[in-house]
Amino acid sequence: MAIPHEKGRSTPYHEHMHIIVLVIGLILLVVGPGLWVKRVMKRYRRPVDRYGHEGAETARKLLDSLGLQQVGIEITEAGDHYDPAAKVVRLTAENYHGRSLTAVTVAAHEVGHAWQDAEDFAPLKWRTRLVRWVSPLEKTGILLMMSTPLIIGITRLPVAGLLTIFCGLLTLGSAVAVHALTLPTEFDASFGRALPMMRDQEVLYPVDEPHARRLLRAAAMTYVSASLMSLLNVARWLAILRR
Repeated sequence: MAIPHEKGRSTPYHEHMHIIVLVIGLILLVVGPGLWVKRVMKRYRRPVDRYGHEGAETARKLLDSLGLQQVGIEITEAGDHYDPAAKVVRLTAENYHGRSLTAVTVAAHEVGHAWQDAEDFAPLKWRTRLVRWVSPLEKTGILLMMSTPLIIGITRLPVAGLLTIFCGLLTLGSAVAVHALTLPTEFDASFGRALPMMRDQEVLYPVDEPHARRLLRAAAMTYVSASLMSLLNVARWLAILRR
């Protein structure tokens, strides 16, 4: 005869289900924004000849209207972005030569970053400075955290291990700080600058404005996904260290 479980006590099955649901929820939280962004970008690449001007031509017109003739425009394979050091708007070939709503809107978004740079927009300045440090800091942080058992074994001092763990988490957290500065930078470039520019310079059909808003929101959401991934990496290391 089976013995019933005590009321209120969770079973191993329930505990495993909670963990599975939590993991699925985290995956959706991190991956979801990226999938949505790709879907929105793809949707508005049709029709391919929606506009009579290419993304690069749109960027040039908007830059010139801001008096930023010195800012260049280049094709890149590294993703659409503005390079503050080189003073260049870089667009993928699809958006550089494209005449779709996506191409025109993405070009305007990157010009928004050039405008921020010209006005010394504080979040962009701080993000640019932090980015130079984050990559080596992240690598150092991961190396320190992986070497913690070895350091404790050599020094025989648990304090050395704790210090190593702290330094590792601090360096991993620097990526989170970069993304925290990136979000206001992206939303300002999209809605504080790109959309008004497109409207003022008449590079956007009025009927397309609601769709352009969705695209600009998608452009900013790419960094929401990156922010969540950085937070998940820190949480993962904390969970490993608790074992």
